Amino acid sequence: MLGSDDAKALHAEHPAIDLHADTLMWSRWLGYDLHKPHEPPLPFAALGGHVDVPRMIEGGMGAQFFGLVSLPIAERARGLARVIDEQIDTLEIALARSPSKLRLVKKAHEIEACRTDGVLGALLGIEGAHALEGDVSRVASFARRGVRYLGLLHFSANEVGYPAYGRGRKDHEGLTRFGVETVEACEENGVLVDLSHINKRGFLEACRLARKPPIVSHTGVLGAHEHWRNIDDEQLRAVADKGGCVGVIFCPEFLGGNGLEPVVRHMKHIIDVVGEDAVALGSDWDGFIVPTRELKDPRGLPLLTDALLAAGLSRDAVGKALRGNVMRVLAEA
Repeated sequence: MLGSDDAKALHAEHPAIDLHADTLMWSRWLGYDLHKPHEPPLPFAALGGHVDVPRMIEGGMGAQFFGLVSLPIAERARGLARVIDEQIDTLEIALARSPSKLRLVKKAHEIEACRTDGVLGALLGIEGAHALEGDVSRVASFARRGVRYLGLLHFSANEVGYPAYGRGRKDHEGLTRFGVETVEACEENGVLVDLSHINKRGFLEACRLARKPPIVSHTGVLGAHEHWRNIDDEQLRAVADKGGCVGVIFCPEFLGGNGLEPVVRHMKHIIDVVGEDAVALGSDWDGFIVPTRELKDPRGLPLLTDALLAAGLSRDAVGKALRGNVMRVLAEA
Protein backbone atom coordinates (compact mmCIF):
# COMPACT_ATOMS: atom_id res chain seq x y z
CA MET A 1 0.00 0.00 0.00
CA LEU A 2 1.23 3.50 -0.83
CA GLY A 3 1.37 6.18 1.84
CA SER A 4 2.73 6.53 5.35
CA ASP A 5 2.17 4.15 8.24
CA ASP A 6 -0.20 6.76 9.67
CA ALA A 7 -2.27 6.75 6.48
CA LYS A 8 -2.36 2.96 6.42
CA ALA A 9 -3.57 2.94 10.03
CA LEU A 10 -6.31 5.44 9.20
CA HIS A 11 -7.50 3.33 6.28
CA ALA A 12 -7.55 0.26 8.48
CA GLU A 13 -9.76 2.16 10.92
CA HIS A 14 -11.83 3.94 8.25
CA PRO A 15 -11.80 1.85 5.02
CA ALA A 16 -12.59 4.38 2.31
CA ILE A 17 -15.92 4.69 0.51
CA ASP A 18 -16.00 6.40 -2.88
CA LEU A 19 -19.32 7.78 -4.09
CA HIS A 20 -18.94 7.44 -7.87
CA ALA A 21 -17.12 5.24 -10.39
CA ASP A 22 -18.50 4.32 -13.82
CA THR A 23 -16.72 0.96 -14.02
CA LEU A 24 -19.80 -1.13 -14.80
CA MET A 25 -20.23 0.78 -18.04
CA TRP A 26 -16.92 -0.70 -19.22
CA SER A 27 -17.84 -4.14 -17.86
CA ARG A 28 -21.05 -4.12 -19.87
CA TRP A 29 -19.49 -2.72 -23.05
CA LEU A 30 -16.09 -4.40 -23.10
CA GLY A 31 -16.24 -7.25 -20.59
CA TYR A 32 -13.93 -5.42 -18.17
CA ASP A 33 -13.11 -7.84 -15.35
CA LEU A 34 -13.57 -6.34 -11.88
CA HIS A 35 -11.57 -9.13 -10.28
CA LYS A 36 -8.45 -8.76 -12.42
CA PRO A 37 -5.75 -6.16 -11.65
CA HIS A 38 -5.47 -3.64 -14.48
CA GLU A 39 -3.35 -0.75 -15.58
CA PRO A 40 -5.16 2.00 -17.53
CA PRO A 41 -4.80 1.22 -21.25
CA LEU A 42 -4.10 4.81 -22.34
CA PRO A 43 -1.39 7.28 -21.25
CA PHE A 44 -2.05 9.38 -18.14
CA ALA A 45 -4.82 6.96 -17.04
CA ALA A 46 -7.17 8.50 -19.59
CA LEU A 47 -10.82 7.47 -19.77
CA GLY A 48 -10.91 4.08 -18.08
CA GLY A 49 -9.22 1.12 -16.44
CA HIS A 50 -9.17 2.80 -13.04
CA VAL A 51 -11.03 0.49 -10.65
CA ASP A 52 -10.82 -3.21 -9.82
CA VAL A 53 -11.00 -5.32 -6.67
CA PRO A 54 -7.23 -5.89 -6.23
CA ARG A 55 -6.47 -2.16 -6.44
CA MET A 56 -9.39 -1.29 -4.15
CA ILE A 57 -7.93 -3.64 -1.55
CA GLU A 58 -4.45 -2.20 -2.03
CA GLY A 59 -5.79 1.34 -1.62
CA GLY A 60 -7.47 0.63 1.71
CA MET A 61 -11.04 0.84 0.44
CA GLY A 62 -14.10 -0.56 2.13
CA ALA A 63 -16.76 0.06 -0.52
CA GLN A 64 -17.35 1.57 -3.93
CA PHE A 65 -20.52 3.13 -5.34
CA PHE A 66 -20.77 2.09 -8.97
CA GLY A 67 -22.58 4.62 -11.13
CA LEU A 68 -25.03 3.15 -13.62
CA VAL A 69 -24.93 5.11 -16.87
CA SER A 70 -27.41 4.85 -19.72
CA LEU A 71 -27.04 7.57 -22.36
CA PRO A 72 -25.94 10.89 -20.85
CA ILE A 73 -27.03 12.97 -23.85
CA ALA A 74 -30.42 11.29 -24.17
CA GLU A 75 -33.59 13.33 -24.01
CA ARG A 76 -36.73 11.32 -23.25
CA ALA A 77 -35.38 8.26 -25.06
CA ARG A 78 -36.65 4.72 -24.52
CA GLY A 79 -34.80 1.55 -23.61
CA LEU A 80 -32.69 3.31 -20.99
CA ALA A 81 -34.07 1.37 -18.02
CA ARG A 82 -32.97 -1.84 -19.68
CA VAL A 83 -29.42 -0.48 -19.98
CA ILE A 84 -29.38 0.09 -16.21
CA ASP A 85 -30.67 -3.43 -15.55
CA GLU A 86 -27.99 -4.88 -17.83
CA GLN A 87 -25.24 -3.17 -15.82
CA ILE A 88 -26.72 -4.55 -12.60
CA ASP A 89 -26.80 -7.98 -14.25
CA THR A 90 -23.10 -7.56 -15.08
CA LEU A 91 -22.28 -6.78 -11.46
CA GLU A 92 -24.30 -9.72 -10.20
CA ILE A 93 -22.31 -12.04 -12.46
CA ALA A 94 -19.08 -10.61 -11.08
CA LEU A 95 -20.32 -11.03 -7.51
CA ALA A 96 -21.27 -14.66 -8.11
CA ARG A 97 -17.77 -15.38 -9.42
CA SER A 98 -16.07 -14.33 -6.20
CA PRO A 99 -18.47 -13.70 -3.31
CA SER A 100 -15.62 -13.74 -0.81
CA LYS A 101 -14.10 -10.63 -2.43
CA LEU A 102 -17.04 -8.38 -3.38
CA ARG A 103 -20.59 -8.17 -2.02
CA LEU A 104 -23.62 -6.10 -3.01
CA VAL A 105 -24.72 -4.00 -0.05
CA LYS A 106 -27.56 -1.55 0.51
CA LYS A 107 -27.27 -0.38 4.11
CA ALA A 108 -24.62 0.98 6.43
CA HIS A 109 -24.66 -2.04 8.72
CA GLU A 110 -24.08 -4.28 5.70
CA ILE A 111 -20.94 -2.30 4.87
CA GLU A 112 -19.77 -2.84 8.45
CA ALA A 113 -20.44 -6.56 8.03
CA CYS A 114 -18.25 -6.52 4.93
CA ARG A 115 -15.44 -5.00 6.98
CA THR A 116 -15.79 -7.74 9.60
CA ASP A 117 -15.81 -10.44 6.91
CA GLY A 118 -12.92 -9.00 4.89
CA VAL A 119 -15.10 -8.35 1.83
CA LEU A 120 -15.41 -5.21 -0.27
CA GLY A 121 -18.85 -3.61 -0.53
CA ALA A 122 -20.41 -2.73 -3.87
CA LEU A 123 -23.20 -0.14 -3.95
CA LEU A 124 -25.21 1.15 -6.89
CA GLY A 125 -26.27 4.61 -8.01
CA ILE A 126 -28.00 5.69 -11.21
CA GLU A 127 -26.63 8.69 -13.10
CA GLY A 128 -29.59 10.49 -14.64
CA ALA A 129 -33.33 10.07 -14.02
CA HIS A 130 -33.91 9.70 -17.76
CA ALA A 131 -33.39 6.01 -16.88
CA LEU A 132 -36.86 6.08 -15.28
CA GLU A 133 -38.35 6.75 -18.75
CA GLY A 134 -41.02 8.92 -17.15
CA ASP A 135 -42.28 6.15 -14.84
CA VAL A 136 -41.80 7.01 -11.17
CA SER A 137 -42.57 3.41 -10.13
CA ARG A 138 -39.17 2.45 -11.53
CA VAL A 139 -37.58 4.07 -8.47
CA ALA A 140 -38.99 1.23 -6.36
CA SER A 141 -38.01 -1.46 -8.85
CA PHE A 142 -34.45 -0.18 -9.10
CA ALA A 143 -34.27 0.08 -5.29
CA ARG A 144 -35.23 -3.59 -5.04
CA ARG A 145 -32.25 -4.40 -7.26
CA GLY A 146 -29.91 -2.55 -4.92
CA VAL A 147 -29.82 1.03 -6.23
CA ARG A 148 -28.95 3.38 -3.38
CA TYR A 149 -28.91 6.77 -5.10
CA LEU A 150 -30.51 8.39 -8.11
CA GLY A 151 -28.80 11.27 -9.88
CA LEU A 152 -31.64 13.47 -11.10
CA LEU A 153 -29.78 14.82 -14.15
CA HIS A 154 -26.82 14.03 -16.35
CA PHE A 155 -25.88 15.88 -19.55
CA SER A 156 -29.36 16.47 -20.94
CA ALA A 157 -32.80 17.60 -19.81
CA ASN A 158 -35.19 14.85 -18.80
CA GLU A 159 -38.64 14.50 -17.26
CA VAL A 160 -37.27 15.60 -13.86
CA GLY A 161 -35.59 18.87 -14.77
CA TYR A 162 -32.63 20.52 -16.49
CA PRO A 163 -28.85 20.07 -16.46
CA ALA A 164 -26.25 22.53 -15.25
CA TYR A 165 -24.65 22.08 -18.66
CA GLY A 166 -25.72 20.20 -21.77
CA ARG A 167 -28.64 19.58 -24.05
CA GLY A 168 -31.87 21.28 -22.99
CA ARG A 169 -30.19 23.51 -20.41
CA LYS A 170 -32.56 26.07 -18.83
CA ASP A 171 -31.00 27.89 -15.91
CA HIS A 172 -34.22 29.59 -14.80
CA GLU A 173 -36.35 26.44 -14.65
CA GLY A 174 -36.45 24.14 -11.64
CA LEU A 175 -37.91 20.71 -10.95
CA THR A 176 -40.94 19.60 -12.91
CA ARG A 177 -43.96 18.06 -11.21
CA PHE A 178 -42.48 14.67 -12.13
CA GLY A 179 -39.22 15.82 -10.55
CA VAL A 180 -40.99 16.54 -7.26
CA GLU A 181 -42.65 13.10 -7.42
CA THR A 182 -39.27 11.50 -8.10
CA VAL A 183 -37.62 13.11 -5.07
CA GLU A 184 -40.54 11.93 -2.93
CA ALA A 185 -40.34 8.41 -4.38
CA CYS A 186 -36.63 8.23 -3.69
CA GLU A 187 -37.11 9.08 -0.05
CA GLU A 188 -40.00 6.65 0.29
CA ASN A 189 -37.78 3.86 -1.06
CA GLY A 190 -34.60 4.65 0.86
CA VAL A 191 -32.83 5.94 -2.26
CA LEU A 192 -30.55 8.95 -1.82
CA VAL A 193 -31.17 11.94 -4.10
CA ASP A 194 -27.95 12.78 -5.96
CA LEU A 195 -27.66 16.39 -7.13
CA SER A 196 -24.65 16.07 -9.42
CA HIS A 197 -25.19 17.67 -12.84
CA ILE A 198 -28.52 19.38 -12.05
CA ASN A 199 -28.91 23.14 -12.56
CA LYS A 200 -28.76 25.36 -9.50
CA ARG A 201 -32.48 26.13 -9.31
CA GLY A 202 -33.42 22.46 -9.44
CA PHE A 203 -30.65 21.67 -6.97
CA LEU A 204 -31.96 24.13 -4.38
CA GLU A 205 -35.58 23.08 -4.92
CA ALA A 206 -34.64 19.43 -4.33
CA CYS A 207 -32.86 20.40 -1.11
CA ARG A 208 -35.90 22.34 0.11
CA LEU A 209 -38.08 19.29 -0.57
CA ALA A 210 -35.71 16.86 1.09
CA ARG A 211 -36.69 15.22 4.34
CA LYS A 212 -33.63 12.97 4.27
CA PRO A 213 -30.00 13.83 3.46
CA PRO A 214 -29.24 14.46 -0.21
CA ILE A 215 -25.79 13.94 -1.72
CA VAL A 216 -23.67 15.32 -4.53
CA SER A 217 -21.80 12.19 -5.57
CA HIS A 218 -19.04 13.79 -7.67
CA THR A 219 -18.31 17.48 -8.06
CA GLY A 220 -15.86 20.30 -7.48
CA VAL A 221 -16.67 23.51 -5.64
CA LEU A 222 -16.67 27.03 -7.05
CA GLY A 223 -15.03 28.43 -3.95
CA ALA A 224 -11.89 26.49 -4.86
CA HIS A 225 -12.03 26.76 -8.67
CA GLU A 226 -14.34 28.51 -11.15
CA HIS A 227 -15.88 25.94 -13.53
CA TRP A 228 -19.41 25.24 -14.78
CA ARG A 229 -19.27 21.72 -13.29
CA ASN A 230 -18.71 22.98 -9.74
CA ILE A 231 -21.24 24.01 -7.10
CA ASP A 232 -21.25 27.20 -5.04
CA ASP A 233 -21.38 27.88 -1.32
CA GLU A 234 -25.16 28.34 -1.30
CA GLN A 235 -25.51 24.84 -2.73
CA LEU A 236 -23.04 23.46 -0.19
CA ARG A 237 -25.06 24.97 2.65
CA ALA A 238 -28.32 23.63 1.20
CA VAL A 239 -26.94 20.07 1.21
CA ALA A 240 -25.29 20.39 4.62
CA ASP A 241 -28.42 21.89 6.19
CA LYS A 242 -30.23 18.63 5.36
CA GLY A 243 -27.38 16.48 6.70
CA GLY A 244 -26.04 15.46 3.30
CA CYS A 245 -22.52 15.15 1.94
CA VAL A 246 -20.53 16.18 -1.13
CA GLY A 247 -18.06 13.89 -2.92
CA VAL A 248 -15.05 15.71 -4.37
CA ILE A 249 -14.20 14.66 -7.92
CA PHE A 250 -10.64 13.72 -8.95
CA CYS A 251 -10.70 15.39 -12.39
CA PRO A 252 -8.01 18.12 -12.77
CA GLU A 253 -10.15 20.09 -15.23
CA PHE A 254 -12.79 20.65 -12.56
CA LEU A 255 -10.29 20.97 -9.71
CA GLY A 256 -8.17 23.63 -11.38
CA GLY A 257 -4.91 21.71 -11.39
CA ASN A 258 -3.23 18.33 -11.25
CA GLY A 259 -1.88 16.56 -8.19
CA LEU A 260 -3.16 16.15 -4.65
CA GLU A 261 -3.14 19.82 -3.65
CA PRO A 262 -6.21 20.79 -5.73
CA VAL A 263 -8.19 17.85 -4.30
CA VAL A 264 -7.24 18.91 -0.78
CA ARG A 265 -8.13 22.54 -1.59
CA HIS A 266 -11.67 21.57 -2.66
CA MET A 267 -12.16 19.32 0.36
CA LYS A 268 -10.89 22.00 2.74
CA HIS A 269 -13.20 24.58 1.19
CA ILE A 270 -16.21 22.37 1.92
CA ILE A 271 -15.03 21.98 5.52
CA ASP A 272 -14.40 25.71 5.88
CA VAL A 273 -17.90 26.57 4.61
CA VAL A 274 -20.11 23.87 6.15
CA GLY A 275 -17.96 21.76 8.46
CA GLU A 276 -16.28 18.38 8.41
CA ASP A 277 -19.54 16.38 8.36
CA ALA A 278 -20.27 17.20 4.71
CA VAL A 279 -17.14 16.16 2.78
CA ALA A 280 -16.61 12.83 1.02
CA LEU A 281 -14.81 11.18 -1.90
CA GLY A 282 -16.41 11.28 -5.37
CA SER A 283 -13.67 10.19 -7.77
CA ASP A 284 -15.56 9.74 -11.07
CA TRP A 285 -13.07 6.97 -11.87
CA ASP A 286 -13.86 5.17 -15.12
CA GLY A 287 -15.91 8.14 -16.27
CA PHE A 288 -14.67 9.99 -19.33
CA ILE A 289 -11.99 11.81 -17.34
CA VAL A 290 -8.24 11.79 -16.88
CA PRO A 291 -7.88 11.54 -13.07
CA THR A 292 -5.46 13.66 -11.12
CA ARG A 293 -1.92 12.28 -11.13
CA GLU A 294 -1.60 10.47 -7.78
CA LEU A 295 -5.23 9.33 -7.83
CA LYS A 296 -5.28 7.52 -11.16
CA ASP A 297 -6.71 4.49 -9.32
CA PRO A 298 -7.60 3.48 -5.73
CA ARG A 299 -4.00 2.68 -4.82
CA GLY A 300 -3.37 6.40 -4.42
CA LEU A 301 -5.99 7.04 -1.75
CA PRO A 302 -3.53 6.76 1.18
CA LEU A 303 -1.47 9.49 -0.48
CA LEU A 304 -4.54 11.73 -0.33
CA THR A 305 -4.93 10.81 3.33
CA ASP A 306 -1.35 11.90 3.98
CA ALA A 307 -1.96 15.15 2.10
CA LEU A 308 -5.09 15.88 4.16
CA LEU A 309 -3.19 15.28 7.40
CA ALA A 310 -0.34 17.47 6.20
CA ALA A 311 -2.87 20.22 5.42
CA GLY A 312 -3.91 20.27 9.07
CA LEU A 313 -7.03 18.08 9.13
CA SER A 314 -7.48 16.05 12.28
CA ARG A 315 -7.50 12.26 12.15
CA ASP A 316 -11.20 12.38 13.03
CA ALA A 317 -11.96 14.76 10.16
CA VAL A 318 -10.04 12.59 7.69
CA GLY A 319 -11.91 9.52 8.92
CA LYS A 320 -15.20 11.28 8.26
CA ALA A 321 -14.08 12.24 4.74
CA LEU A 322 -12.90 8.71 3.95
CA ARG A 323 -15.90 6.85 5.34
CA GLY A 324 -17.81 8.27 8.25
CA ASN A 325 -19.92 10.89 6.50
CA VAL A 326 -21.15 8.47 3.83
CA MET A 327 -21.95 5.86 6.46
CA ARG A 328 -23.98 8.38 8.44
CA VAL A 329 -25.94 9.51 5.39
CA LEU A 330 -26.68 5.92 4.40
CA ALA A 331 -27.88 5.13 7.90
CA GLU A 332 -30.17 8.18 7.94
CA ALA A 333 -31.64 7.32 4.53
